[in-house]
Amino acid sequence: MAQQGAQLDGAKFRCSICLDLLKDPVTTTCGHSYCMSCINNFWDEEDQRKIYSCPQCRQAFTPRPVLKKNTMLAALVEQLKKTGLQAAAADHCYAGPEDVACDVCTGRKLKAFKSCLTCSASYCENHLQSHFESTKLQKHKLVEPSEKLQENICSRHDEVMKIFCRTDKKCICYLCTMEDHKGHDTVPAVAERTERQRELEVSRLNIQQRIQDREKDVKLLQQEVEVVSRSADKAVEDSEKIFTQLIRLLQKRSSNVKQQIRSQQETEVSRVNELQEKLQQEITELKRKDAELKQLSHTEDHNQFLHNYPSVSQLSEPTDSSSINIRPLRYFEAVTAAVSELRDKLQDILKDKRTNISLAVTEVKVLLSEPEPEPEPEPKTRAGFLRYSCEITLDPNTANPKLLLSEGNRKVKWTSKHQSYSSHRDRFYDRRQVLSRESLTGRCYWEVERRGEVRVAVAYENISRGGNRNECGFGYNDKSWSLVCGTDWYQFWFNNILTPISGPVSSRVGVYLDHRAGILSFYSVSETMTLLHRVQTTFTQPVYAGLHLYFEGVTAELCKLK
Repeated sequence: MAQQGAQLDGAKFRCSICLDLLKDPVTTTCGHSYCMSCINNFWDEEDQRKIYSCPQCRQAFTPRPVLKKNTMLAALVEQLKKTGLQAAAADHCYAGPEDVACDVCTGRKLKAFKSCLTCSASYCENHLQSHFESTKLQKHKLVEPSEKLQENICSRHDEVMKIFCRTDKKCICYLCTMEDHKGHDTVPAVAERTERQRELEVSRLNIQQRIQDREKDVKLLQQEVEVVSRSADKAVEDSEKIFTQLIRLLQKRSSNVKQQIRSQQETEVSRVNELQEKLQQEITELKRKDAELKQLSHTEDHNQFLHNYPSVSQLSEPTDSSSINIRPLRYFEAVTAAVSELRDKLQDILKDKRTNISLAVTEVKVLLSEPEPEPEPEPKTRAGFLRYSCEITLDPNTANPKLLLSEGNRKVKWTSKHQSYSSHRDRFYDRRQVLSRESLTGRCYWEVERRGEVRVAVAYENISRGGNRNECGFGYNDKSWSLVCGTDWYQFWFNNILTPISGPVSSRVGVYLDHRAGILSFYSVSETMTLLHRVQTTFTQPVYAGLHLYFEGVTAELCKLK
């Protein structure tokens, strides 16, 4: 019980800052007591704010209080030390398994208060006093308690390693400089530390500057995200308004057409009804007249017959029906045809504009400070090209009626028989051509196996589907690029400009596309690959693979690549 009382009393005489018994105790006006050095150090950190507070109750003082040693409290602390408080209060200061223990204590060891790099030992507060009292020991380097002091001892010579070998970049002792490290560039470890400390501070400054720069970049990017989001929201809102206006315009036009049709229907029906009524009246009159004539024909009195004949035999003028021209089921068909033509034109316009709108959307990019990565180089081997192989099929809706598709729409042949394809706005009617179903972007590679003269091409979707060759022929306009593969020659065409090509003729042609980099390459494929022609341009739209066949019986096939 006496020991518990001593511990309770001892807790009241500990500084709440250093958690040790009060040294040179002082008392603030709020009634709390501290070591003079502890409270002064605490207030030194508050000098910039010019407001000083109590660490326990946070009461503020202005100006900084001038404190004097509390002699009565100091005497009481000294008396408690003499009565054994120090030993009792140290119970909670014994070293546990996770603590650094004092190397001097015997029996139950106290926690180390400091470690000495010079002595390579750790000391509790009591055993550390000699380092403060001895002039020689005061020069030793004290650090926070550490269990790794043995790492500062040379395992070979059992000496403190105070020297740094710059040649081997390691700490050594002075005996090492005479043996294994003799002639090496050595300096005191403290000097090396000082220099590296300066470098460390420079590195920290650089890191802190980079942190500030990156924080600014993050803030700018966040602002950019907000701008992009606002712009996207406005674009969606404006687009919805515009499309709503278009829909209303079409609905209004539809309503007008419907009204015109119904009005014309009413006029025509009324006119027909009027003529029908006249004809019906004429029929009634003719039937009545026929009855009179029939009755007259049965008159036996000749004089009576001749007397009545002039008045009965006279007929009224017939209704003119020569203008009646019956056209079964062909009254408003022209309206339907006109509306269908309008629909097709709108689809064409929307298709072209959709591509432009999509490109406008994909071109929206947040510009970052870092440069874009360099494009990957073009492959050098067929195996490298096959990494970018893509499955391509031919679109039946684009095939000329003389072209027969087979092999899952991968093979095309020019035949004499006209194919029963449905009418479609995407179909080539004037040239023996066909486009792929798939649009091509990014990096793509495909191969064409041919029999006969063939044009291997790529083209934009909005290339013309009819007209002269400059309008729709692959290679004769600025919307398509084509390699003409003859029996023993090659030609390249773009925008109606011919470029002769030399190279080994093969039945198989490889095509490599890097849409983003604007690269289009044609290769002769056999046992080896030989570059025939490379195009460097800027593609403004997705492209489609195309084939053009020159003569009847010629075939071309998009190969399956493994």
